[in-house]
Amino acid sequence: MYLPSFSLQGKLAVVTGAGRGIGRAISIGLAEAGADVVLLSRTRGDLEKTASEIDGLGRRAYVVPADVTSREEIQQAIEYIEKQKRSIDILINNAGMNIRSTALEVTDEEWQTIMDTNLKSAFMMCQEVGKHMKENKQGKIINISSVAGHVALRTGVVYASTKAAMIQMTKVLAMEWGQYNINVNSIGPWYFKTPLTKMLLQNEEYVNDIMAVTPLKRIGELDELVGPAVFLSSDASAYVTGQTLFVDGGMTIHGF
Repeated sequence: MYLPSFSLQGKLAVVTGAGRGIGRAISIGLAEAGADVVLLSRTRGDLEKTASEIDGLGRRAYVVPADVTSREEIQQAIEYIEKQKRSIDILINNAGMNIRSTALEVTDEEWQTIMDTNLKSAFMMCQEVGKHMKENKQGKIINISSVAGHVALRTGVVYASTKAAMIQMTKVLAMEWGQYNINVNSIGPWYFKTPLTKMLLQNEEYVNDIMAVTPLKRIGELDELVGPAVFLSSDASAYVTGQTLFVDGGMTIHGF
């Protein structure tokens, strides 16, 4: 029998930034594949909407409002999970943000905010969840990076720096934690239809620039990120670690 299992039945996943956009789509997709999901973000209202959809699939959703730039709040979230007598099988580090400034315009405050939200939070989540995965001798970690971590774009130097660092962090953690049967990979999206890109994608000139470097000639749909996330979360990717899967319509073939 050669077809591996893509089922996540009985697994527990933790997803950061789970209330909207990519995090919401992946959370629901993991539930469709059989997982129960712990939903983390700052905004309870958004999480509850995601949880409602997961509940409708017959899976369990745990709503845990938390600021993942705070180690204390991360630890409190994990303590809550432990009280449910559940162990974490999958971690999706999706929380992120961007401030579109040219390099000469970036302020110290912008630098620190983006670094904390995109990179520091992911590392702290990996550390805190990694301790438990090490004890359990198994785990899947997926970091949501970006094509901006691989090719140079026109603005967003801080964002790009965090996403490039995330790709390298993924490789190093895969090296360190492979001995504990922990797979660490990342997904690098290009433009997808999310609340964060809505305004940009209303600019016809901007969209034309995107199309010019995207071989598939369209913007990604959120459900097109679910398949890669389920693959990297499942036994089907048991021998895959330290990799970045670019889900980009072919953009990274050449870049801008």
